[in-house]
Amino acid sequence: MIRLIEYKYLFLTLLFGGVCISACQQDFFDQVPDDRITIEEVFKRRYESEQYLANIYANIRTEGNQASGSPWVGAADEADMTYNWDGHASHFMNIGMWDANSNLAEFWSGYYRGIRSATYFIEHIGENEEILRLPNGQQLIQQYAAEARFLRAWFYFCILRQYGPMVIVRDIIPPDIPMEEAQLERSPYDECVAYIASEFDEAASVLPLRHANAAADLGRATSAMCLAAKARLLLYAASPLNNGNTDFANFTNQDGTVLYNQSYDIEKWRLAAEAAKAVIDLNAFDLYREYNADGSLNPMLSYQNAFIVPFNVEQIFMRPDWNYGEWDVMNTPRFAGGWSAMGATQQQVDAYFMANGKSIDEAGSGYVESGFSDEADAYTLAGTYNMFVNREPRFYASIVYSGSLWINREEGDRVIEMHRYGNNGMEGQYNYSKTGYMVRKFVHPNANPRIGREVRRPYVMIRLGEVYLNYVEALNEYDPGNPDILRYLNLIRERAGIPGIEPGLGQEVMREKIRRERRVELAFETLRYFDTRRWKISMETDRGPFYGLNVAAGNSLMDIEFYQRTAFESRVFHPNYYLFPIPQSEIDRARLLVQNPGW
Repeated sequence: MIRLIEYKYLFLTLLFGGVCISACQQDFFDQVPDDRITIEEVFKRRYESEQYLANIYANIRTEGNQASGSPWVGAADEADMTYNWDGHASHFMNIGMWDANSNLAEFWSGYYRGIRSATYFIEHIGENEEILRLPNGQQLIQQYAAEARFLRAWFYFCILRQYGPMVIVRDIIPPDIPMEEAQLERSPYDECVAYIASEFDEAASVLPLRHANAAADLGRATSAMCLAAKARLLLYAASPLNNGNTDFANFTNQDGTVLYNQSYDIEKWRLAAEAAKAVIDLNAFDLYREYNADGSLNPMLSYQNAFIVPFNVEQIFMRPDWNYGEWDVMNTPRFAGGWSAMGATQQQVDAYFMANGKSIDEAGSGYVESGFSDEADAYTLAGTYNMFVNREPRFYASIVYSGSLWINREEGDRVIEMHRYGNNGMEGQYNYSKTGYMVRKFVHPNANPRIGREVRRPYVMIRLGEVYLNYVEALNEYDPGNPDILRYLNLIRERAGIPGIEPGLGQEVMREKIRRERRVELAFETLRYFDTRRWKISMETDRGPFYGLNVAAGNSLMDIEFYQRTAFESRVFHPNYYLFPIPQSEIDRARLLVQNPGW
């Protein structure tokens, strides 16, 4: 596992410089205290060079931590972050209170710092004579440079998906270059995609599928990580937001260069499908599965533990360590020492299928939204509101609802009460879910915030389940009717414990089936936010009333008033929200940098 050791002077050298202009403002090398090594010495010593690389890894954001400023779950239509104060970007985004000066989720400058550090590393690691003297020294140099290249490409991808066309800084800009010569402009979107894809390819050609020292090198870049990230990049590039989007016809640089190609290109879907299939064809990963004592599949544990069991067969791109304690406490009820701070929306609850694989609004689904159950079953207690009965296993692995048991059972079975006067209700509290639900997904069953117990585990950035869904989506657009569409889509549903989709559906119907499957399978994995935007459906999915249950009502679990659908928020979405604004401070400093439309 990579050790991220803070090395003060070294860390400063990583963080100087923003896009292109920031790098020219000051010289960090004018004065060096006697007890600090210079940047030149860093690249003469193996340990210091490796720590420099480790600190580049530290620029990868573990984006699920909504309490740390990442808005991707709380600003999607799947969840609500209950807090409405500074530091929680999703609240202000949802109500439309932001602009280019707000710096909400301002990751632009941070990613460019990571890009600059990676570029500097690539340019100088070959000078490390201590590494070169090793028997495998040249191989190590090439591997380390390829890791930095992967990281740089990942940071560029993260900028591209959030802000659109980016400034490509291919080389380190010397600190003494005149200001006028340091000005750079944004590159057209397709050029950005081609550049990032080529960087992923170059890194993949050097990196191993798995590192030899598996225990020590968990989380280091691999060829599989490069290919999986490229597959996601190309899927986004093929999608309606970025493929022939005429809404961006007037989005140009100052010299008139159009930043989005206005012609739809179906070939982009082919490239996306082929990129995802290349990951599948590695035959190095599989959907994670758990089995019962009789040998039958346990779909709930399979899905739950795909994220809990460290470095399992499904996980492709992971961060070895993350703020797991924050996620657990944020999604733990108050009686267990948590904050009850992340609420699933009613829209997301409704998206889950029934046990028979049908949507709740589909004929023959068996969905009932009234009354309470008479008997317990494999997942619910007797007396459970019928809305939550007979749902698919992923629902029970992902959603905390009133009347469900808390996941940690070491202190006995504790039933969660989300109504107003319940043990996790709003009365007298600011830590409560405004939707009447919480998120169970990713919470470790052995974590116990009440006694401060955390369970270490990786943060999963990309897994095979997503790659399957990327593949079938792209294939349906490029080659509808291809048998691989049903094959891989039904592998997802089979692991989820629900019947597969029958053949014979047209392209449009299959498109909706695939999108619905993504919404359920990938829920709360930070992907829904980008899915609705790249599909250009956020004007329908992300504005207007958002619903939960009536958290201001109820005296008991059987109080029907609590279970009434109730709007907790009216969200705002304008067309300019499809892209984030570039921070105004960057626009002010970089004279060739044009702002995104509408900002």
